[in-house]
Amino acid sequence: MRLALCNEVLRDVDFSAQCGYAASLGYGALEIAPFTLAEDPLSLTSTQRAQVRRAASDAGIAISGLHWLLVKPDGLSVTSPDATVRKRTIDAMRALVGLCADIGGSYLVHGSPAQRRTPEGVDRATARGWIAEALAAAAVSIVERIGSPALATMLDTKSASLAESSSVVELIQRWLPRGLIRHVQLNDRNRRGPGQGSDRFAPVLRALIDHGYDGDLAVEPFDYAPDGRACAAFAAGYVRALLEALGAFPTPLPTPQP
Repeated sequence: MRLALCNEVLRDVDFSAQCGYAASLGYGALEIAPFTLAEDPLSLTSTQRAQVRRAASDAGIAISGLHWLLVKPDGLSVTSPDATVRKRTIDAMRALVGLCADIGGSYLVHGSPAQRRTPEGVDRATARGWIAEALAAAAVSIVERIGSPALATMLDTKSASLAESSSVVELIQRWLPRGLIRHVQLNDRNRRGPGQGSDRFAPVLRALIDHGYDGDLAVEPFDYAPDGRACAAFAAGYVRALLEALGAFPTPLPTPQP
């Protein structure tokens, strides 16, 4: 398993600095939120895309893929009642596939609504009902109905902890052997990084190891405590320590240069 960091955690510094800092903490990859690259990430030139790819390579860190796909440009929505907006969004998604490939990534992560705050005017119980259906039944149904090796679902520990009747470990045991989970996001249900709340991640990692998961473990907190850099460092130390204790060794720390 490779430890990845969602790069918006470090968006207050330039991309080269993000790469160097994440690599120094032992992250093996960055998962890129396109809006952190440009106001309109779809407008990035081939030269700019190559610069992003080179910055990661120079720091010795991979780019795993893209997430937070529809933040920029403004006005994108796959569920808009406006057909023009939906078409524009689909076109943007297709363009993001090209951006992902150009910067060296291999997949797009379209996250659950449970990662975001409950919409204004909607009580949490109702929202959690919507989310639970989307997380389990709807996502798996879509993947199986399409039946493409290019499409799978993901497990977000925060969303699952808040919305599912089954535990995260039970979800792993149910879906991972069927090849339906190919990406895992690690967040505490309090919106902070792993180890910064009440959720316990050793059983989650144990279940992933037992079922042969060899994909990315992406750290994606939303509440940076005390700040993004410290949050990224704490999460890396916590997850790496658990993996080593469980006998699954993460990406080694880079060797200091003389």
